Amino acid sequence: MNMETSRLILRQWKKDDLRPYAKLCSDPHVMRYFLTTLSQEESYQQANKIQRLISEKGWGFWALELKSTGQFMGFVGLHWQDEESGFPQAPFIEIGWRLSSEFWGFGYAPEAAQKALQFAFEVLEVPSVFAFTTLQNIPSQRVMLKLGMVNTGQNFNHPKVKKGHQFEQHCLYQITKQKWMHSSR
Repeated sequence: MNMETSRLILRQWKKDDLRPYAKLCSDPHVMRYFLTTLSQEESYQQANKIQRLISEKGWGFWALELKSTGQFMGFVGLHWQDEESGFPQAPFIEIGWRLSSEFWGFGYAPEAAQKALQFAFEVLEVPSVFAFTTLQNIPSQRVMLKLGMVNTGQNFNHPKVKKGHQFEQHCLYQITKQKWMHSSR
């Protein structure tokens, strides 16, 4: 199942997405708020896992394509964080994104994320959606705010980040279905 905005297509992953995804994940600028860049093999494994989850559930971190050129841009979508995840408020649906830096600054992330929120609230019928990032990742927090999300004030230590690491502390944002309905109309 594809979803479209005026400029973008959110879709299942294709084999042709693997190489540009690996390039994106090996870019130190794109990955500067992550623990490390990913090797080609790690990127392929991650993309294949994402693709499998979409096949199983019908939703996930969809591949993002620019309509006008057909270019793979990265991903935007939803992920289930279960109660075992170690995140505050879990279980919950997480919204997330990762785009190649050439597509930054054009409003693509919030445009695609709005479509993902629509899916979460209208199809999955969840009461709220969460997002999290490192405290340092101000650009991602700006996207969260553009979506109408609010900082819950529940900063937490990411369960998969080593104690004392500069990226251990994360902030948690949330949007409720009710708030989304009022802000997206």
